[in-house]
Amino acid sequence: MTKLNGIAALDAAIVNLQHFYGRPDFLRSCAAVTELDMGCGKGSFATLLAARYPERTVLAADMLSDRLRKLVRRNLREKVENMIVLKSEARMLIARTLPDAFLDRLHILCPDPWPKDKHRANRLLSSDFMSQIHRVLKVGGVWHFSTDDPVYHDAVVRAVAASGLFREDPGAIADIADLKTDFELLWNSEGRTVRHHGWITLPLPRPAIGH
Repeated sequence: MTKLNGIAALDAAIVNLQHFYGRPDFLRSCAAVTELDMGCGKGSFATLLAARYPERTVLAADMLSDRLRKLVRRNLREKVENMIVLKSEARMLIARTLPDAFLDRLHILCPDPWPKDKHRANRLLSSDFMSQIHRVLKVGGVWHFSTDDPVYHDAVVRAVAASGLFREDPGAIADIADLKTDFELLWNSEGRTVRHHGWITLPLPRPAIGH
């Protein structure tokens, strides 16, 4: 097999959602319990998660093809068959592609904090994105977030509290406390602490209609 054919075979195992609008076919093949690792990188966490829960569907999404190909190779080596690998931008996937109340658990782990003030608009977890996260999670579903950046951490915690859409429950991620992303392993090796939060999705408040 030539290198080109090898890359083509790997790419064939990736659902490319770039410039895709609508509801993709893979949604119909997801198990009753579905988790999404958003910004999965090379996917060590996603593969460990899928191996631990073979009865679930694990969606693993990133924008970089080289990372996703490494994830496909890892899944082949580890014989992981309950993962769907997606090439998709986070905002598009969560805000447009996934249906309402679709996910049981969403993992956004060690995202780029964009620490400079001039880059703050690039941060994924802005206040207005909280409603989109809430939309794709089932009521009682879990949003799992981690970061090594203390300023970003505090900003996200404040935004979650202000939204009123979630309540914190560390027990919601206790079953995967030993699973780490490639980035967390790197930060730990450099002596940096990665903080994790598990938030439970609350029902939307009943609208107050005046007379």
